[in-house]
This record gives sequence, structure tokens and C-alpha cells, in this order.
Amino acid sequence: MSTKRAIRKVLIANRGEIALRVIRACRELDIRTVAVYSTVDEHALHTRFADEAVCIGPGPATQSYLNIPNIIAAAELSGADAVHPGYGFLSERADFAEVVARCGMTLIGPDAEHMRLMGDKVRARTTMKKAGVPVLPGTGVLQSTAEAREAAERIGLPVILKASAGGGGRGMKIVRDIDAIGPTLDTAQAEALAAFGCGDMYLERYVESPRHVEIQIVADQHGGVMHLLERECSIQRRHQKVLEEAPCSVLSDEVRAAMCEAAIKGAQAIRYHSLGTFEFLLDGDRFYFMEMNTRVQVEHCVTEMITGVDLVQEQIRLATGEPLGHLARTFRARGHAIECRINAEDPVSFAPQPGTITALHFPGGVGVRVDSHIYQNYTVSPHYDSMLGKIIVHAPDRASAIRRMRRTLGECVIEGIGTNLALHRWLLKQEAFVNGNYDTHFLEKSLDAEAIRREADAHS
Repeated sequence: MSTKRAIRKVLIANRGEIALRVIRACRELDIRTVAVYSTVDEHALHTRFADEAVCIGPGPATQSYLNIPNIIAAAELSGADAVHPGYGFLSERADFAEVVARCGMTLIGPDAEHMRLMGDKVRARTTMKKAGVPVLPGTGVLQSTAEAREAAERIGLPVILKASAGGGGRGMKIVRDIDAIGPTLDTAQAEALAAFGCGDMYLERYVESPRHVEIQIVADQHGGVMHLLERECSIQRRHQKVLEEAPCSVLSDEVRAAMCEAAIKGAQAIRYHSLGTFEFLLDGDRFYFMEMNTRVQVEHCVTEMITGVDLVQEQIRLATGEPLGHLARTFRARGHAIECRINAEDPVSFAPQPGTITALHFPGGVGVRVDSHIYQNYTVSPHYDSMLGKIIVHAPDRASAIRRMRRTLGECVIEGIGTNLALHRWLLKQEAFVNGNYDTHFLEKSLDAEAIRREADAHS
């Protein structure tokens, strides 16, 4: 049984729109905030809107937003009694969670052991399988090419090799020819080692045309767990999400109920607490566990829009030891929400486009939300992720939400740098998307570079 612990001042170990998002949540809970920033971010909005701001190093993330000693020093000097890691950077680093706890501060998130367990994809698969959560046929950590070959022959081609410590598509390779498994394993191991410092690989059956559907769960420190329905995240490029929506338009009530129950069962099996997301591959009416994210997700906004629940405030309440009772009484699903991630990148090649924003106009109107940290004359740095923000719309149904997002994207103006706005404008017109007839390979198979360039020219 957890003891309730008050939080009076939160240091936000992050930057950009998620830092602003946490500041807003804290302000509504009457909690003071401390922003940290690199020298590149001295004039960023999160440094202006927080109650205090502390410089933690130069521009490169390794010297600032990933610099644990500097962040902890900022927390101690400012008198913060809690730390919110946001997403990315240190948000799923177990060693950071342990340091925060040793220093007597509350991490607004799960325990280090939860991060460690679910960050190891092989251990996570094994744990979920024991809990009765469906997983794809696969292996543990591969010890040799011969073992990988034997497993591929037993499971049946195609198979996919994945990094045990992986994420973002790095270290992932599809194998369709049994004789290619040795060279492919070598390449994937080298990629994983370079990206994660760990070359451990595993193998599982490859699903040709899946949907990517995830379940948002909230869990308190008293054993209470509940779900807040699903998000559809199948519009991706290079395994990175581009657009998300809620709810998923192809889930039957029976599959939805089973998927939500599986997520709850998985969280209970590891005695999880805090926000969490269970990600599944949907193959027709069957679904399989992929991974669990032990942090707030970029796409949490679509869940907030259809449920009316402030997930960041809930995350803070859960960290203080509050039970879930109030949420169970207030949660009601309604309508449909869509989120477009707006990035500083070429809309076709996806190459980053840093630079200075010379003109900016965000859309508005009923059912429109913009979460962003940019402003006119803001300089987008090459040091960090290229996401400029998220445009989210809510409407009574999916067709209305699509129309609202089309209108909204048409009002958005960002000049001085390249963005992927044209990609989203093109996507919202595609018949397959409008009909909900797409999978995780939609963009790689259907991307029309010429049409997207025309879309960009039409709004220039």
C-alpha cells in the first residue's frame, strides 16, 4: 500500500511541446514548475512559461537533455521535489529513475524495474505470454545463425528480426529467403549495437498487412488498473508514427473488449503503476502484443479529446499515490479525434529542414487543438527531433473529423522552413484513408511524390 506524497514543485526534464504540456497541467494543479534548457533553447517557450528555468548545458542533447548529473543538480538547486521526464530523452531510462529516487524526489512515472522489464523486448514478450496476453510465435535472444535459421523454418517465412533493446525501427529486418538469414542477422546486430549499445536480437513471425493499435492504460499504486480505449497508429513512415486517431474504425466491439482486457491483464501481471501504453499488431480479428511504453505518448492527445481526461494531470496524481476511483466515475468516450504530427521535414524525402520560421499562423475553431512550442522567428535547431507540434481535431464521428482536419490543415501557415503539411493535406484526401482501408505499409506503398509536391505548391 502506497503512502500519499504531495508534489509542490516539478522539474521537467525535457523541452519543446511536451515541456509546455506538463507546465500547463501543473499550473492547473497549483504546482510550481522548473524548466531546464540548453544554450540553444534559451529563448524557448518552456523557459518563459515555467516558474523557474535552469541552463543545463550546450546544444547537443548528450551535453544537456541527456546529461543526468546536470539535470539532477538543477532539480536539487531549485528545490524540486518531483521530476517529469516527458517522452523521449530520459523518459524510459531506468538509471535516471533510480537516481531521482535516490535523491529523494518523486519520478512522475513508473519504477525503474518496470522500465527495465518492458524496455527489454524479449523479457517483455515472455512476461506477457505468461500473463495470457497474445504474442506472435517467436524466440528468445538468438545465440547463433543456426538457431535463427531453425526458428525461421519452424515458424515459417517471412519472419522479422528485432533488437531486444530496440525502438523506432532500428535493428529491424524482414527475412523472406531462408538463405539470407545469416547476413541479415549480422546487419541487424551491427545496427542495433550502434543504436542501443546492445546487439541482442530475437525473431518472430512477420505479419504482412497489420494495423498498429494501442491501448492507453492508467494504473494506481494500490492495484487499480483501467483502460481508456484504443488509438489507431497505422499511418507510419520508417516505423515512425505520422498520424493517429481514436477510436480505431475497424475494431469490432468484441476485439476491442479483448484487447483492452489484455492490456489490463498485462499491467496487473507486472504490478504496474502510472500511465502506460500497450501496443498491438492487429491482423484481421487477431491481435498480438508488440511492446509496452512506460511513459506518456506523443499521441496521448487523441485519447484526451475523446475521453475528456487530462492524462498528464492523471500521471501526476498517480505519482502522488492517489487511487483511480475518481477516474472510473468520470470517464466517458465520445466522438472521434485525429492528430497530425507537424514536422520540420521535406514532405516526400522526410529529410530534416531546420531553420528560422518567418511567418506562422495556427488554425482554430470548434474542436481544434494545437500543441506546439514554436512561434514566429523561432529557430528550429538541427540538434533535436524535427517535430514542430501536433494539430488535433475532435468531431462527433470519423467522417466529420476528417473534414474538420482538412479545413484545419488548410488554415495552417508555417513559412521559412520546409514542413510535412503537404503530406497530411494529401493523405486526408486519399480514398483508402477516408474509407479506413489502410495498414502500416500505406505510406511506403502509396506515397505520391508528385501529388504531394503539387499540394505544397498550392499552399506556398
